[in-house]
Amino acid sequence: MSARFSMLRKLFPQSLGGQLLIMLLLALAITQGLGLFLLTDERNRAVRAALGLEAAGRAANVVLLLDGAPTDLRTSILRAADSPLVRFEVGPEPAASHDSAEADMVLRQIRQILGEPEREVRADVHALSLASLPLPEGVPASMRPMHEAMMAGRTDPIELTLSIRLAAGDWLNVRTMFYRPALQLTPQALLPVVLMAVAVALVAWWTARRVVGPMRALAVGADRLGRGLDADPLPMTGPSEVRETTQAFNRMKARLTRFVNERTHMLAALSHDLRSPLTAMRLRIEMLDETEDSVRLKALVEEMQAMVEATLEFARGVARAEPAAEVDLAVLLADLVNDVGGDRANLAPSSPLPITVRPHALNRALRNLIDNAVRYGGVAMVKLDRTPGLAIITIADKGQGLPEDQLEAIFEPFVRLEGSRSRDTGGVGLGLAIARTIIQAHGGTVVLRNVLAGGLEAVVCLPLGDAH
Repeated sequence: MSARFSMLRKLFPQSLGGQLLIMLLLALAITQGLGLFLLTDERNRAVRAALGLEAAGRAANVVLLLDGAPTDLRTSILRAADSPLVRFEVGPEPAASHDSAEADMVLRQIRQILGEPEREVRADVHALSLASLPLPEGVPASMRPMHEAMMAGRTDPIELTLSIRLAAGDWLNVRTMFYRPALQLTPQALLPVVLMAVAVALVAWWTARRVVGPMRALAVGADRLGRGLDADPLPMTGPSEVRETTQAFNRMKARLTRFVNERTHMLAALSHDLRSPLTAMRLRIEMLDETEDSVRLKALVEEMQAMVEATLEFARGVARAEPAAEVDLAVLLADLVNDVGGDRANLAPSSPLPITVRPHALNRALRNLIDNAVRYGGVAMVKLDRTPGLAIITIADKGQGLPEDQLEAIFEPFVRLEGSRSRDTGGVGLGLAIARTIIQAHGGTVVLRNVLAGGLEAVVCLPLGDAH
């Protein structure tokens, strides 16, 4: 059951325009089907009523003739009234044993023509089966299969039996049979439905374009904003609700851009202010005699300057002023691996993969990941794969891995992979934080996971969507 439901969900359109069209056509089919059913039922009732009233009028007139004619003329009157579909007989007992609910109009019609409301009249309406119908007169029984084949396409007939008491005390029994009108699906009857379906499809298409177009532009704009790509304000089109959403998005984009610019300017000024006193301190230390204290003080100042530079770079996150450009990700990774050199890094064969990114920022992020793999795992094994909409970069090493509870914490600023504070063995603990900031600014993700065979691997996922 779940598999069938899943298959139906896959067949059902996923876009707003497709779903709108399907729902409108489904509503149209249901309403037209119900309307056709009600119309056919009403038509059947009207035809049956008309045929029943016609038979009732003939029967009432025959009663008037029989009541006023001599007994020896009855046979002639009945023979003259008979027809292939209506049979008249006079007998001592009524052929209609009870009154049917559908025969009220027929009874009123007969009594109105006779002018005798108290006249005893019975009417029975019931359906017949084609298989139970007798063969027409003169047709041998061997012809029954052919007769049934010819009648197979017709609807079951309706039989009306009338019994009217005559003035002499006996009964006039009238039998008539007619068929329900068949459902007529002619081209003329189907043409309005086809025209309405075409009209609904056109309305759905036009509505979807007015709604889906601006919504798709909004999704693209949000994706570009999340990846830090510059874009003009979105045009105000579509229904009022969509225009209000677009206007809110444009305001949010302007505020974020203003905030980032102010933050960048503030950090540039802070960088200048911090570098100046550190440079002055280094000059003063250079002028001192070289002693154990001056050497240690110089090392501390250099460490402070390195930490300040790394902290400022992390705070900036991605170099947002850098324009986006299309690069071949396979070539970019090959250059990074070649820069490491030797047997410490290798790249699995990969096909060209163009992607729009900020090249220098992404280069820095991937270089940090490769450097970490080489530093702590001895070697960096880089692999580039592609899935629908994503570029997947895997950087694995052959180290000891990490405890599971540190795989996420290691991305926090100033968290280091080893316990010492030496810059020669661990830097300042901002490499992975900077890498994640840059990759997230491109709309991607980066996670660390332990490999069963030993070692640690970083998995980077970058979207391949259009960023222009």
